[in-house]
Amino acid sequence: MSEEIRLHDVVEMRKKHPCGSFVWTVTRIGADIKMKCSGCGRVVMLDRPEFLRRRKKVLTPGPVAPEVTLGLVKEKDHD
Repeated sequence: MSEEIRLHDVVEMRKKHPCGSFVWTVTRIGADIKMKCSGCGRVVMLDRPEFLRRRKKVLTPGPVAPEVTLGLVKEKDHD
């Protein structure tokens, strides 16, 4: 699986959250990844290597490329 992480990715994690959901939405990327549970709305942060290890698959990729989200490339230059 690719190590690419996009803002607003909808991901399935390997372990179930106590609320019963496997699905999370990425709300912040950087050294740490912030994500929100789709079942109960709980927000957690994981460091990048831990997130990549626990992620099972990307259900829906985010609309904006990670380079744009991190400010490495301007959105109009990216197209």
